[in-house]
Amino acid sequence: MAFEETRKENVAWFDERPSGNQVTSAARHLLETYSKIPAEQITDHHTEEYGEVLERLHQGQWFLDMACCFGQEIRQLVADGVPPENIYGCDLRPEYIELGYKLFCDRDRLQAKFLTADIFDDNSSLVKRRGDFNMVYTGSFFHLFGYEDQVRVSKAVARLLRPQEGSTIFGRQVGAVNAAEHEHRTNPARRMFRHNPESLKKMWKDIGEDLGVTFSVQATLHELDGDHFRFLAEDTRRIRFIIRRE
Repeated sequence: MAFEETRKENVAWFDERPSGNQVTSAARHLLETYSKIPAEQITDHHTEEYGEVLERLHQGQWFLDMACCFGQEIRQLVADGVPPENIYGCDLRPEYIELGYKLFCDRDRLQAKFLTADIFDDNSSLVKRRGDFNMVYTGSFFHLFGYEDQVRVSKAVARLLRPQEGSTIFGRQVGAVNAAEHEHRTNPARRMFRHNPESLKKMWKDIGEDLGVTFSVQATLHELDGDHFRFLAEDTRRIRFIIRRE
């Protein structure tokens, strides 16, 4: 019951009616050009590695957006001209995927594939995809868990990668200057571990040793924009990372 309460809208960051300045220029451009939604109806940043992702998809590599929510990253890739056949999205909640089709008005034309799966479930549809993906994007995903569960989830994601040099996990999430575990309302354990670059590298070193694989990790902290994270601690930052199999 307590976990079900976290699915409701009484959290500090939920805004039922976001204002125009809360819709980023990139999001607005995607909705206008890809979904053909008139500009006046929209309100009711490419990362450094984005060019690499586009190039690798044009080469026929496979891409997974883990915890894809509405699939906005997938639509951005398709809007930028990559072939959609090797693009997958996965989310725990099928209603998010359905809402993505409604938001982007593309149920009849989007050829990317979606999976519904629980990363903790060893019998989920993701298990059949182990070793399939050259790239896995994890935006705002790992930070949903405490440290121990992050290790479990990270290992599960690492197993989705093709067992070859250059397979890549990348993304961004909430981080901190001082790495620490925090109370967090929106998962069953009510814990969130916020990494800094040093703690993230240490975690993936340990994961690599457990899996018998070497990973290189690049990670950087970034100041938060505007007041989106006004309800978090002062040392809260955004952390961006690229994890490559060697």
